[in-house]
Amino acid sequence: MDAAQQESTEKAREQQTTWYGEPLGSLFRRLIADLGLNQARLAVVLGLSAPMLSQLMSGQRAKIGNPAVVQRVRSLQDLAGEVRAGRVSAAEATAAMEEIRRTSGGNVLSAGSTPTRTGSSGVPANPTKRVVREIQALLRSVSDATEIQSAARMLTDSHPELAEFLRVYGVARTREAVEHYESHQG
Repeated sequence: MDAAQQESTEKAREQQTTWYGEPLGSLFRRLIADLGLNQARLAVVLGLSAPMLSQLMSGQRAKIGNPAVVQRVRSLQDLAGEVRAGRVSAAEATAAMEEIRRTSGGNVLSAGSTPTRTGSSGVPANPTKRVVREIQALLRSVSDATEIQSAARMLTDSHPELAEFLRVYGVARTREAVEHYESHQG
């Protein structure tokens, strides 16, 4: 790899860290390990071609262009966390991945379109987190973190609540957005 390609790859990984919290290569390798997948199976579950997944992992491409794929990534991250914590068995994870694969990502206006894993009581595992992730995916599908931060700065004086919304849901980590969402309910 020549110096220009290496610089381009580093820039793409920096952008991925801004948009997704870490380089996609690291994120995807962790999903592969946690969920017992190989790269080809991960591509199928996400709805990506194997070459596209490879380009995202290597930093040849920076952004996932399809919001539904971003939502599937987030759903797989949630599932991997449940598997790591021992709350979901391998068989349940396989079934959940198939459900994630079949969905298009959904949106907050179409209840039930995004897979919702349930606990033993049948209650959704974390519906608040699901809604927050859908808001994040929507914002991040139309703008990158730098643009969202810029818009938030422009709105700070005239519309501080909207500026805060953009910062929290467009740039901050999911945990912080969930806390914000819960603190503003009812």
